[in-house]
Amino acid sequence: MIIDDLDKKILEFLREDSRVSLKIISENTGKPVSTIHERIKRLFKSGILRKFTVLIDYGRLGYGIKVLILVNVDGKHIIDVENYVSQHPNVQAVYDITGEFDVAVIAAFKSMSELDKFVKWLLQNPFIRQTRTSIIFRIVKETFHLPISD
Repeated sequence: MIIDDLDKKILEFLREDSRVSLKIISENTGKPVSTIHERIKRLFKSGILRKFTVLIDYGRLGYGIKVLILVNVDGKHIIDVENYVSQHPNVQAVYDITGEFDVAVIAAFKSMSELDKFVKWLLQNPFIRQTRTSIIFRIVKETFHLPISD
């Protein structure tokens, strides 16, 4: 689907605040509310917009330990391991990667004992050969957003 400048403006408004009203977008773009509504429906139908959500600061909820875990897997079972790991509630992201390791996992925990338990849970999987855990000291930048405009 090709998106035009109006679609890009709508996406910018929604990215900034997914609760913004159609009326506000309409007033700022000079387009009727009905046009904005139809455009948003089209962006959903095309899969460009997937859902409206909130960003939660999990650190403020006690998840003060964020980690990057690199996982080396028996090659025939990478997808199985990725699916297995992605089911854990503390896992925020699972990436299939190239290089010395096969899988990268981002996860958050409330305590070192939770992290310890998680790593031991990982290593119980017979297809996981090795893990390397790095604790994230400070988040410099963390976003899921990329530029929308050309």
